[in-house]
Amino acid sequence: MRSIWNGAISFGLVSIPIKLVNATENHSIHFRQIHVADGGRIRYRKVCDLDGEEVTSDEIGKAYEDADGSMIPITDEDLGSLPLPTAKTIEIVAFVPADSIDPLQMDAAYYLSANGVPAAKPYTLLREALKRSQKVALAKYALRGRERLGMLRVVDDVIAMHGLLWPDEIRAPEGVAPESDVTVRDAELDLADALMDTLGEVDMDSLHDDYREAVEEMIAAKASGETPEPAASGDSGGGKVIDLIAALENSVKAAKESRGEGGDEGEDGSGDEEKPVAGVTSIADRKPSGGRSAKKSASSPKSSGGKKSAASGGRTAARKSTSGSGRSGSGSGGGSGSGSGAKKTASKRASAKKTTAKKRTASSSAPKSTSRKRASA
Repeated sequence: MRSIWNGAISFGLVSIPIKLVNATENHSIHFRQIHVADGGRIRYRKVCDLDGEEVTSDEIGKAYEDADGSMIPITDEDLGSLPLPTAKTIEIVAFVPADSIDPLQMDAAYYLSANGVPAAKPYTLLREALKRSQKVALAKYALRGRERLGMLRVVDDVIAMHGLLWPDEIRAPEGVAPESDVTVRDAELDLADALMDTLGEVDMDSLHDDYREAVEEMIAAKASGETPEPAASGDSGGGKVIDLIAALENSVKAAKESRGEGGDEGEDGSGDEEKPVAGVTSIADRKPSGGRSAKKSASSPKSSGGKKSAASGGRTAARKSTSGSGRSGSGSGGGSGSGSGAKKTASKRASAKKTTAKKRTASSSAPKSTSRKRASA
């Protein structure tokens, strides 16, 4: 890999000659601007505002624009005369725990390569010291005309350097968080935890840019004269009010299905089948059952039914049996044969009256019928 900067790492009194190599590369697809009418490429020309003439790179210099719009010329000699101890040196200023670096400060990434055989020993020493301490090194360095902040750490057997933004370049997140107070329930947190557990970990090497691949396929199709098929656009769901619990439950279920895991099923295997939901009835809407209505029913002659008729019939039969027995005894001189016959007759009448009472409806005619039978008897 081609180096973009040569210098040295300053580690106390130890100096390690190194080369700086880009650790990342941009795979974005770049487009050119063209004239739609004829396909001609649109080019940018550097033209002087005063005379309107195009100028070459040799004729272009630097200047600082003041608040009033005036230009203050700055030459390379002016910048070279500034005291910049890190012009060719990566100066380590401290060793700190890795978690003390805010990821918001992370910028470009570089590999540091030992420059020459003499640099191998101090390079390895610094690498192993970083491994054993489990710390990272904070350093200052100069690149592209300005001093920068960097973090050195070990990646495999190589020292890598991440460019860091200066602390005053990180904006405070004011006005970004939701303004209204939002309460998150434990049930929602439990479902979120379940979704996180279901998604689990991922092999970073398996992640790739699907959009870039689609663009490359579209370009290849158009280059060969084919008409690319329009891709199906997915619903982003933006601007919709959703049921958070339902969305989390569906996400957990979808994540399990994508991993080949079955959904949660009950003991009867019903799965996510809908179950009947118990309704809630207001106390005022409930119909009276038992209690006062039962007492009212018992006191009503219409609702007394067969029980009152049967009881009335039983008492009538008993009275008839007593009076019949008395009359028989007085009329026949109290013979046992006539008394026994009276008892049998009373028993038959009581049985007949019970059967009649059961067939009758619960009405006030029951006592009238009984009185008629008493008169006939």
